[in-house]
Amino acid sequence: MNKFDERKKSFEKKFQVDQELQFKIQSRSNKYIAEFVSLKLGKNEKEKEKYISEIIKADMEEKGQEDVFRKVKKDFQLASISIEDSEIRDQIEKALLRAKEDFKK
Repeated sequence: MNKFDERKKSFEKKFQVDQELQFKIQSRSNKYIAEFVSLKLGKNEKEKEKYISEIIKADMEEKGQEDVFRKVKKDFQLASISIEDSEIRDQIEKALLRAKEDFKK
């Protein structure tokens, strides 16, 4: 195998590892935002676990965080809880930063 092939395989491996890390960070971030919302909605432990799954599923609708934002906003509206969009976005950002910290080593 020549040097070019070795470098190519190395870059492919790094890309794969980076993608796996991004997936883990995003999943952890979704867990954190779901925990925040569950607390605000007064969910018990079993309901919280189910809600975490719902948030993860919602995040697969499109790239980025808008799908999660819409779900959270809708869930607050359905529960008749008034919360500013900026607070939801702030919590999503905090959850992402916390998740990134979890995987820094």
